[in-house]
Amino acid sequence: MEHKITLPMDKEAAKKLRTGDYVYFTGEMYVARDAAHKRLMELIEKGEELPINLVDSTIYYMGPSPAREGRPIGSAGPTTASRMDKYAPKLLDLGMRAMIGKGKRTPEVIEAIVRNTGVYFAAVGGAGALLSKCIQSSEIVCYEDLGAEAIRRINVADFPVIVVVDSTGNNLYETAILQYKK
Repeated sequence: MEHKITLPMDKEAAKKLRTGDYVYFTGEMYVARDAAHKRLMELIEKGEELPINLVDSTIYYMGPSPAREGRPIGSAGPTTASRMDKYAPKLLDLGMRAMIGKGKRTPEVIEAIVRNTGVYFAAVGGAGALLSKCIQSSEIVCYEDLGAEAIRRINVADFPVIVVVDSTGNNLYETAILQYKK
């Protein structure tokens, strides 16, 4: 099934999605990788305010390359999601709704997805140049000193992803293997 979703995505929209569904996002999401996640966690542990609003947010695990002339961003392919697994459950508990990356997630992340009516999406690895064409604007929000790992706010139009782990805990990586074995 295909869905067009305007971000931010709320619980009701998340509940409608199932593993294997194609989704086209339009709206605002954040870009952050492991170094930025570590800094967010340090603030959380200190009880300090976060520099971004996590409620109903979508975080894309991506480290962009420099923008080409006339473009807001360079290549924008996903990075391996498992590097954020130690941070994701807490961020989901604080209101983050969705994550975009590539690769499998731990059982703890999947439990947090279910507990918080979240969703994990995959973007196509190796297609960063094509994905960048869906990004209309990009601005660094915080941690500029991290370079490509700074937290960015991007606006996207028809950004293509596929549901890997839905809000009920179904996991495309597991169900696809079972389908293949049949």
